[in-house]
Amino acid sequence: MVALGLVWGGAVHANADLARKRACLACHQVEKARAGPAFIDIAARYRNDQKAEARLVSKVLKGGGGVWQMPMGPMPAQSQVNEAEARLLVKWILTQRP
Repeated sequence: MVALGLVWGGAVHANADLARKRACLACHQVEKARAGPAFIDIAARYRNDQKAEARLVSKVLKGGGGVWQMPMGPMPAQSQVNEAEARLLVKWILTQRP
């Protein structure tokens, strides 16, 4: 595995390694809820939402809540993630399938 993602045609594509490096996996898992919802559940909820990518990038950068009833409460802003990484991570999350 590559530490920041896979490189195809000069573009970096997010994967679990980037999610791990940016501490996403401290609260989320791909297939089951932890402190936050599972990535496959996020992908399923937003699958048909044309504005999902922008909405979720904003939540990563600014924090957010009210969508999932998780015991930890709202997700805080993720200051360790820059906007480009947030966009890559969200695109990857939205590709997850059960």
